[in-house]
Amino acid sequence: MRGDDIMKVTIDRFEGNYVVCETENRTMMDIAKNKIPDSAKEGDVLEINGTSIIIDEAETELRKNQIEKLTKDLWN
Repeated sequence: MRGDDIMKVTIDRFEGNYVVCETENRTMMDIAKNKIPDSAKEGDVLEINGTSIIIDEAETELRKNQIEKLTKDLWN
């Protein structure tokens, strides 16, 4: 990944000292837990830009709302 490329991944789960994330192309990758923000949790979207990793709050909220709508539509 070049320094100017931004990758978005979604936290799937925590395993020991690693965070297992799903990439945009549906592959899984591990990130050291100490590299991500302390407040990160399952379902959060992380934005990786070079060595910087932040939580993409807007994308996380958008995906959460999409999932809630799908779930609601299933039961109605």
